[in-house]
Amino acid sequence: MIKDMDATLPFPLPSLDRSQVIVEPPEGGAGNWAGAPSACLVDGVVYLAYRMRAPVGKGRGYAVVVARSEDGELLQTLSVIHSSALDAESLERPALLRTPDGRWRLYLSCATPGTKHWRIELLEADDPRDFDPRTAKVVLPGDEHVGVKDPVIVHEDGRWHLWASCHPLADPDEADQMVTEYATSEDGVEWTWQGTALGRTPGRWDSRGVRVSAVLPAGDRTVACYDGRASAAENCEEKTGIAIGARDCLTPQDLAPAAESPYGGLRYLCAVRLPTAWRVYYEATREDGAHDLRTELHEV
Repeated sequence: MIKDMDATLPFPLPSLDRSQVIVEPPEGGAGNWAGAPSACLVDGVVYLAYRMRAPVGKGRGYAVVVARSEDGELLQTLSVIHSSALDAESLERPALLRTPDGRWRLYLSCATPGTKHWRIELLEADDPRDFDPRTAKVVLPGDEHVGVKDPVIVHEDGRWHLWASCHPLADPDEADQMVTEYATSEDGVEWTWQGTALGRTPGRWDSRGVRVSAVLPAGDRTVACYDGRASAAENCEEKTGIAIGARDCLTPQDLAPAAESPYGGLRYLCAVRLPTAWRVYYEATREDGAHDLRTELHEV
């Protein structure tokens, strides 16, 4: 089962035994996280954005850090964006990339204070050291019916493609549910929703929520890694699955998760293609309930 799923990826499925911890949470214990990474490779250097989180009532997702690394493991911090600077109760998974014309973009998942609503805001700069939250603009606002967060963004074939986690807001007790919606754009700022790319499947391990975390090149098809959970109790402890199909229509590949931590979740997997290897990043639950940011290197 896992062997078949492994064959759909250009790198092996993640395993904590092969990984290195590159960022630890602010403290030990449940609710303390380092993770939700977004990585890109520019001029041979890995650039990484990730979220730091404390427990509810102690800051939640209090900052997004942007860093660079020559070896993919040792990180040099370039900028830190605090939730307070964006009027956000919490920050979640960012998306970091450089545009074809050389500008840097940081898309931020922002929780609207006092609600279950999420929105996505955009920062732009000529250098990732210069991201300024005072210049942020909302690019995916959501509305009173849906919250939008955790974008995965790809520029390909002259267009921008986005997969985002969308949460229903009609019933606050049900707002942890999620599906992944697909959108396109000519400029990466104004987006047009195209429909649900990955939905929940009743009776499966991912029946409560699904969230695309990475979209990988695979010829004439799309291969995606995604986070899934079966219940509200598993919120924040999602496991990784594999889905295949077209950009706007992805099909889960098995009845069980592809990868998980022995202590709970393994989520927000992303990867960058190096000249002779793949560098994989993800967030994983450790024995004390906290979450580490981890990486693995897999030679081609």
